[in-house]
Amino acid sequence: MKYGMNLLLWTDDASRDDFAPVLERLKRMGYDGVEVPVFNLDPKRYEILGRRLDDLGLERTAVTVRTAEDCPISADPAVRALGVARTTQVLECCQAGGMRLLAGPYYAALGRFSGAGPTAEEWRHGVESMRLIAAQAARCQVTLALEPLNRFEIYLINSAADGARFVREVNHPNCRLMYDTFHAHIEEKSIRSALQGCRSELVHVHISENDRSTPGRGQVHWAETFDALHELRYDGWLTIEAFGLALPSLAAATRIWRRMFVSEETLAAEGLAFMRSQWESRCQGRPQAAQAR
Repeated sequence: MKYGMNLLLWTDDASRDDFAPVLERLKRMGYDGVEVPVFNLDPKRYEILGRRLDDLGLERTAVTVRTAEDCPISADPAVRALGVARTTQVLECCQAGGMRLLAGPYYAALGRFSGAGPTAEEWRHGVESMRLIAAQAARCQVTLALEPLNRFEIYLINSAADGARFVREVNHPNCRLMYDTFHAHIEEKSIRSALQGCRSELVHVHISENDRSTPGRGQVHWAETFDALHELRYDGWLTIEAFGLALPSLAAATRIWRRMFVSEETLAAEGLAFMRSQWESRCQGRPQAAQAR
């Protein structure tokens, strides 16, 4: 198991020189790696960041999104092509920075809604776009980890079952699926069934509380989640995704209006301890503690 921390809790540009102390603190806490936001599309920035992370001994994954202007399921072929082109640029940045896994909902535009559910045509456009992206991911030696989001953030893929079906239709070894506990808490009727149903496609897990703050201090069904992951013999990343007020644009996108933790560093430290205790108790066969509330 590898433990990671999504850097969007602090920044959307981890290559800044003044961000280096945060990376150093995460390494001292015991994290195996970090999840790097890739919104700026200059590969040189990620080369610099990659060297910095190598020096610290931190592995890395990446995360990105698509918008209405570059939506891969748009009816406009030029917009779809732009979506493929920009995700291709993201993959080149991943290659430059040594990120071997790209997480996120980049199969469709974040926060854009048609007023109805996905059409067969939108689904087909999404699959066709992702096949092109997956081919480029293979060339860059990056695994795609597509993220189902809740119905209030996206409308193409909301559940693990939908995500697994989408990945199977793309039918490329570099196109896989991730699971996020925050979105699953809203959308899934059974955590165990959801994870069992995507076990063949699953490569990445976001550990995210129902209020997007410290894992283990909210209402996510953590005992069932860790039990199910252990039953699957999951051995990929457990990466905390939490959001706060550090980035006003992200706070607006995630609807975070109040501070729900003492500090970012405290959240990271407590979250890591929580993940480790939950996972290690199952690996060692110890009785499982009651879920935190």
